[in-house]
Amino acid sequence: MKTLSALLAGLVFGLGLILSGMANPAKVQGFLDLAGAWDPSLALVMAGAIGAAFLPFRLAGQRKKSWLGEPLHLPGTREITPRLVLGSLLFGIGWGLAGLCPGPALVLLGTLSGPALVFVSAMLAGMELFRLLQHKRA
Repeated sequence: MKTLSALLAGLVFGLGLILSGMANPAKVQGFLDLAGAWDPSLALVMAGAIGAAFLPFRLAGQRKKSWLGEPLHLPGTREITPRLVLGSLLFGIGWGLAGLCPGPALVLLGTLSGPALVFVSAMLAGMELFRLLQHKRA
């Protein structure tokens, strides 16, 4: 049942990314181009996503387990750290340059899109570099 629910959630998420335009790098870059030909349509997508997720996240905060009986792992802190700020800046820069973030990139990977292949390869390399640096630091 867990695998089926994960599959269905992934399909709904991927379909939502495609239908909303979030998997279209040109549309995303148009949204991020505040000083140029700004395309505000993705702001409506984000507002809709926040609205749709607000109540479920409120309810999840009051539960210890998911509907499938799995433990919920919600963030335990709201602290804004230099590491969080730096990671957010790097994420935003990558999103702006590529017009992709991890979710849409994985959706596009299914189409064997060249930019998605490059993006996902670079993302995986960055994750491995982070892991190595963390290991060396510890």
